Amino acid sequence: MKTTDIHQTLTFPTTPLDLYQCLMDERKHSSFTGSPAVIEDKEDTSFTTYDGYIEGKNIVLERGKKIVQTWKANEEEWPENHFSEVVFSLSASPEGCLLEFYHTAVPETLAKDIEAGWAQYYWDPLRYYLNR
Repeated sequence: MKTTDIHQTLTFPTTPLDLYQCLMDERKHSSFTGSPAVIEDKEDTSFTTYDGYIEGKNIVLERGKKIVQTWKANEEEWPENHFSEVVFSLSASPEGCLLEFYHTAVPETLAKDIEAGWAQYYWDPLRYYLNR
């Protein structure tokens, strides 16, 4: 299986700690995505988002700074035992929070859809949530 990497740089109108909490607090995560999430701010714990469509494990958590997770999509084209890695690096910027996002080892056949999915299902709803 061929894989590829996704890298996105975004800015959000909030603090790095607030953005971290939106991603790692189960209630906030579910609120901005509009879908059930089971996640806790604790390393070496499993999580699911989008009602089980996404599953993974928290590897490294640095409050307000960094999130590293294993990650997989539960869909037919995603290889059953393959986990990719996502990294959210957060830092303060004049506009709020700068997010350097990396998603590595994404199956090449799904990369375009996964990359578009981050914008459609995470970044756009997160901006709306933060601006309300």
